[in-house]
Amino acid sequence: MRAAQAIRGLAPVDVKSVARDSMLRWLLVLPLLIALLMRWGVPPVTARLDERFAFALEPYYALIASFMAMLAPMLVGIVIGFLLLDQRDDGTLAALRVTPVSLNGFLVYRIATPLVVSVALTMVVVPITGLVEIRPLALFLVAVVASPLGPLFALFLASFANNKVQGFALMKAASILNWPPVIAYFLPSGWQWAAGIVPTYWPAKLFWVLEAGEAGEVGWLGWMPYLVVGIAYQALLVALLLRRFNRIVS
Repeated sequence: MRAAQAIRGLAPVDVKSVARDSMLRWLLVLPLLIALLMRWGVPPVTARLDERFAFALEPYYALIASFMAMLAPMLVGIVIGFLLLDQRDDGTLAALRVTPVSLNGFLVYRIATPLVVSVALTMVVVPITGLVEIRPLALFLVAVVASPLGPLFALFLASFANNKVQGFALMKAASILNWPPVIAYFLPSGWQWAAGIVPTYWPAKLFWVLEAGEAGEVGWLGWMPYLVVGIAYQALLVALLLRRFNRIVS
């Protein structure tokens, strides 16, 4: 009931806030633009590399496509994070104490929104790239594991940035989280687990496993650990950030 009140009361406000802010609109559209760029740009680059340097880029298409599975929820989370910063600065969070929408209901809404939007956006942008063929169910599992990146980035910005300027700086610094999965891709499988400390690794690794068809060859044990550990680890990080955010608001 509290979450439903939050949705009815805050969803229209969020839509208007994003519509008024050109940067937030751009961030939400950016995954689609990058996916289209990959669709139209990667094949010519692949042909050029093969012609000039005899380098085959096709074996790395899964790595390139998995970038979209990480990027979409991250950008959704950044949008929500900036909304949280605005609402904290203008006193909206403090005002919730005297409204029918409780702070807990608000936080449930704030966590659920990037989860749902991230799953939907990931299911759209990955096929647009046209780089790999992955079954819809497999892509849905990847999207589910990647979706906690949304609330993670939102709470990270809202918990550690005092204003939008600091939020921009943290956003740029957080982009480094995209690199450990890229490095892990070229490491032996035993060493790849070390990259698991970075939450972006889990959806990327699950994507590689499912796209390569390993799930069908080795059974559910080939991909289930990345699904379970990825969700559990990110849920723990969300809980820790939520605790810090609650302290700041209180």
